[in-house]
Amino acid sequence: MTNILVTGAAGRMGSRIAYLTLEDPSLELAGAIEREGHPSCGADMLSDDYFGQALQKADVVIEFTGPKVTMAHLEKVVKAGKAMVIGTTGLTDEEIAKIKEASASIPIVFSPNMSIGVNLLFKLVGEVAKVLGDEYDVEVIEAHHHHKKDAPSGTAVKIGEILADSLGRDLKEVGIYGRQGVIGERPEKEIGFSTIRAGDIVGEHTVLFGGVGERLEITHRAHSRDTFAKGAIKAAKFVVGKPAGLYDMGDVLGIK
Repeated sequence: MTNILVTGAAGRMGSRIAYLTLEDPSLELAGAIEREGHPSCGADMLSDDYFGQALQKADVVIEFTGPKVTMAHLEKVVKAGKAMVIGTTGLTDEEIAKIKEASASIPIVFSPNMSIGVNLLFKLVGEVAKVLGDEYDVEVIEAHHHHKKDAPSGTAVKIGEILADSLGRDLKEVGIYGRQGVIGERPEKEIGFSTIRAGDIVGEHTVLFGGVGERLEITHRAHSRDTFAKGAIKAAKFVVGKPAGLYDMGDVLGIK
């Protein structure tokens, strides 16, 4: 039996993770945590003040909150010597460095997207980019619901990093995040990002490779948050008992 502590449990992702944990006979919900003062806190959901107490019962924490909360929880999880699954996006380079540092002490699965399909997309776009090379322009288009706070999405950024690595480029130098005005001809090695925020779109990502006379598009569309929640639970089952280290969904799915 794997004991899971879910943070952000009243949120879009956290609520589905908690629900699916309760539905799985091989799992136990060690606690469901929300921020102090949240109206959902009560008999079935604990405020963040109880995080440390609930952590003692848990084997692994699944974290889908905001960057500051994630960093605070990470520190406590390291001290407790438990495992962690982090799906929080919008993290700074400094915060990501702290996660990597923490992984020297505990096992962590860190991924901007827990979907099986998206992680297959990660693998595919890298391989396609290597074959097509510099002769094809590359654009990343992503769409999410109007409540999403960070842009481009963590998944889109990850795609950009994979593309840049496969093409031998530095994303910080060639990444372009939106265009306006008289911008001139497109530089050959540019990697462009376009962001859509509208309605209740769960998540869509398209990588467009544009050549002369043809284009290739690889698209993933999520129809339900359960695809991410199921991936997070799969990651939690994977990481418990693993040696300290930084893992991703490629490790979880065995597709690295």
